[in-house]
Amino acid sequence: MNQLAIHQLLAGTYLESPAKKDLKPLFDKRLAANLGLIQELFFALYPGREDSFGDLLSILGALFRKRPEELRFQDLERLREGAWYQSEKWVGMQLYADRFNGDIPGLEEKIPYFEKLGINFLHIMPLTRRPAGENDGGYAVSSYTEIDPVFGTEADFKRLTSRFREKGICLMLDFVVNHTSDEFPWAQKARAGEPGYADYYYTYPDRTIPDLFEESLPEVFPETSPGNFTWIPEMDRWVMTVFNDYQWDLNYSNPKVFLAMLENMVALANKGVDVLRFDALAFLWKKIGTDSQNLPEAHMLISLFRLCLQVIAPGVAILAEAIVAPHEIVRYFGEGRFKGNECEIAYNATFMACLWNSVATKKTNLLNKSLRSIPPIPPGCSWVNYIRCHDDIGLGFDDRHIEELGWDPGAHRRFLIDYYCQRLDWSPARGAVFMFNPLTGDGRITGSTASLLGLEAALESGDAEAAEGVLDKIVMMYGIILASAGIPLIYAGDEIGMLNDYSYLRDKNKENDSRWINRPFHDWESVAALDDKGKLTSRIFDHISHLIRLRRANPALGGRGATVLHQSGNEHLFVFERRAGIRSILVIANFDENPQVLNASWASGAGYLEGGKYRNLIDGKESAVQSGLLEIPPYGLFWLEHKGGAPA
Repeated sequence: MNQLAIHQLLAGTYLESPAKKDLKPLFDKRLAANLGLIQELFFALYPGREDSFGDLLSILGALFRKRPEELRFQDLERLREGAWYQSEKWVGMQLYADRFNGDIPGLEEKIPYFEKLGINFLHIMPLTRRPAGENDGGYAVSSYTEIDPVFGTEADFKRLTSRFREKGICLMLDFVVNHTSDEFPWAQKARAGEPGYADYYYTYPDRTIPDLFEESLPEVFPETSPGNFTWIPEMDRWVMTVFNDYQWDLNYSNPKVFLAMLENMVALANKGVDVLRFDALAFLWKKIGTDSQNLPEAHMLISLFRLCLQVIAPGVAILAEAIVAPHEIVRYFGEGRFKGNECEIAYNATFMACLWNSVATKKTNLLNKSLRSIPPIPPGCSWVNYIRCHDDIGLGFDDRHIEELGWDPGAHRRFLIDYYCQRLDWSPARGAVFMFNPLTGDGRITGSTASLLGLEAALESGDAEAAEGVLDKIVMMYGIILASAGIPLIYAGDEIGMLNDYSYLRDKNKENDSRWINRPFHDWESVAALDDKGKLTSRIFDHISHLIRLRRANPALGGRGATVLHQSGNEHLFVFERRAGIRSILVIANFDENPQVLNASWASGAGYLEGGKYRNLIDGKESAVQSGLLEIPPYGLFWLEHKGGAPA
């Protein structure tokens, strides 16, 4: 039984009438019900550490006492709803507060903008204290709970979360679970030689152990941070720094690290955060002779975090930031006895990468093959579907799938990098290479959605027809994820077709990180002119906001509905159904620059045509089939309503 079912059962009459009830007895029930699993996981990771387990039990009670009453009752409301994050009503946006509108008060000021677009789920990039110089976009954490003064005050953040709850906006913040900055208090104490703190990290007096690790550890940032260890003269030791030399990896084999991080995690949730994004969680456990990614101990550790969090705050969810091989991603929902008891939500990174592959190749064969190979996720779990995020586009396809299509995996990845990173004269994409590794030939892709799809090139050349084609591509891409099972996530700026931002090249703290090319400052001048419907930016906004409204009005598009992939017989088309009860919608997307056709008799037999006519929910028009074929225009998108369903 997963955590949701357990906690609904335990809540019992509390769900019927929660007002004014003392919730401490309910906490005691949750702890008692989960104590066996918590104990099993803890001692599997920390055998013989009864002292630390006693500390854990004390910490759990103390953390529940610190949870604000308002949030305790919100937990009950979410238990009543069930897997609340699966609702079709959630539509998300990811943004940097400073690049969006300056600071936390600036975010509060823009709540009407989110409402106009239809956004009610916000992933705000790290807001807590970080080093002043290079800080990996805030992922070099100097505090897990203190708001960095550059964004505002604690009072500003408290007011923002309160306003979000009033407006029904869900807040997701990062919990950077794998590493801290070298300015974090633990790191500073380790530098100063305070007893015990060096053991919060992986530190070694010479290269013997680091060299053994290096034999199997890959490099995450080979261009800017080669190797996985950094010499710290003040300590006279090597420290594991997998990401950057200023980010020290936490040593979770030390139970004190887990206990302290549990306190940090719940403190963040108790500030009003609804979803905790576990950053880089695939790296949590290190073992010589492995790549130290996706290890069984990492999964046990995440499940332990989850069980403890759910005892305290069952209305808070965990998202897995695991940009790993397709077969590895689903493991972060939990396996075996812990199926459905690890993370509630995960990024559908394979889906994202395959969509970009289909744009470049104009074919959907790898997209279909990859999605069919991903096992169903457990009930009560959800994907986050996205086109772009703050990070790079990794090409983590399954080599076997590429080979089955008759392609060479290495050559195909090189083609995609060439296509998107301005190495092919005929490609309209304007992107950049991120972290190319000459030893392996691997690289990743950066760039804004609009620039990668060709808008930057079209505007520079004055090609109005090409710009119209890019609008269609943006709408098609977002129309696919808005119709897919999971939470759709828009990167801020995509809704108005913002282009690459090259200003990072003039900043010494960013110039070596091409990911800043797709992290632009929001274009509020274009937003101010949204009423001018002749502007391309306004039209993109209107199309996306219209799709958002349609999604939120159709239960078939929520995470609780089923998804059925269809082989259309046309390699340029991506065709799938969303079904929920009597409602169903057929989604058809054309990745080609030419019109493509679908056998109308198939669509009719599936129940989406009646009398040779179909209705596209997107434009509301009813059209007739010609010559027995359903024609999809270039980069066209159809959401067809089932003839037996009620009107949307």
